[in-house]
Amino acid sequence: MIEPVVLKGFRDSLPAQEIPKRRLMTKLESIFSMYGFAPIDTPALEYTSVLLGKGGGETDKQIFHFTDNGGREVALRFDLTVPFARFTAAHSAQLPHPFKRYHISKVWRGENPQKGRYREFHQCDFDIVGVDNAYADAEILSMMSYCFETIFQGDKGAYVFHISHRGLFNSFLDHIGAREASVEVLRTVDKLRKIGRDEVKAQLTSILGSGEKADMTLSFIEKPEGESFLDTLGRLEALCGGSNSAADRLREVYTLLEAEGISSSFSFDPSITRGLDYYTGIVYETFLTGAPSIGSVCSGGRYDNLAGLYTKEDLPGVGSSIGLDRLLAALEDLGSPLLGGKASADVLIASEDKATWYAKDAALAAALRREGVRTDVYELPVKKMKAVYEYATRASIRLVLTRGHDGTLKLKDTASQETWTLAEEEAAIEIRKRV
Repeated sequence: MIEPVVLKGFRDSLPAQEIPKRRLMTKLESIFSMYGFAPIDTPALEYTSVLLGKGGGETDKQIFHFTDNGGREVALRFDLTVPFARFTAAHSAQLPHPFKRYHISKVWRGENPQKGRYREFHQCDFDIVGVDNAYADAEILSMMSYCFETIFQGDKGAYVFHISHRGLFNSFLDHIGAREASVEVLRTVDKLRKIGRDEVKAQLTSILGSGEKADMTLSFIEKPEGESFLDTLGRLEALCGGSNSAADRLREVYTLLEAEGISSSFSFDPSITRGLDYYTGIVYETFLTGAPSIGSVCSGGRYDNLAGLYTKEDLPGVGSSIGLDRLLAALEDLGSPLLGGKASADVLIASEDKATWYAKDAALAAALRREGVRTDVYELPVKKMKAVYEYATRASIRLVLTRGHDGTLKLKDTASQETWTLAEEEAAIEIRKRV
């Protein structure tokens, strides 16, 4: 016998986990469609040359790559953005420009598994490619806001979007004479929430060769409590030596967010840098106020040079990614009503005498399904009704309609334990009412 185990960092998804996940995906897809975004798909497996060196040193270490049976060097995608850049370069002539897409699928990273973080997990990406302006940046942020307002049923205090700009940070590093170390500095600052201020300072001191420059960098990324978005932006602009295009872009984006009435959900946070190397402009991460330890559940930014690795055509991009598995773990901890329904059906129909009554059961089920009622019919012979109710419990089905040998119909609510005897013509009406 082969032991039925799965690899570390991978997992099976039972209906109780998969049903809420699919429900969340459906909600998100409906929002993307409202914004005019189109779905795409890309292969799970890419040539290693397509993926390696695109996210940074740490990411390269996490990529699953190997030689396939044909002797080709291949790798599993570690995110959906790099394959999208390759996709856009390959199909540019067939796509509208700008091109707005969404993609919900699995990715793989060989990192240390922990709560809400696995080696195989779902990402939900949405991007705009082919335009570099504040309108595109703001539209991605607008869609993030709409998604989380929907997930948290209008509670805007349940989440905060933290925004910064790579260009502004690079201007600061230019100003203090540390631009050549920008990649290492950005990666180190990105670890602030994970390793703490003291360790970040020690690493910055080593990278910059100066404790003074390390302190200046920490002063740049640390925001005084209560400071407004625009006040933070003005202060950082001064630390950069004066006005610059990155600050101008952020002001324009913020004005658009104000026009939509959603600016209160966005906080300027200069410590946000994003660890992936391909970001070039605005960057952002999303934190849940009720589950701060879970980390960012939605992140992204502008990447204007990524597609240039695959084509000479100018294809600037901006986008965001929701980590579905991490978000679902947080929603479970928070007791979100979004996860409340885990049933595979609204009602289960079962008859003690299948030979006599199954045709009637099937006809009733068909009528209910046409009315939008999710209906399961129990196909096994019924020796004891206990087996039917055990089936319903495992499938999280609340309503059970049973038909006795004489054709008598009884509807039971397994949650309240209430039971009703029904006439044939009443069955569909009562079930629809209670669903």
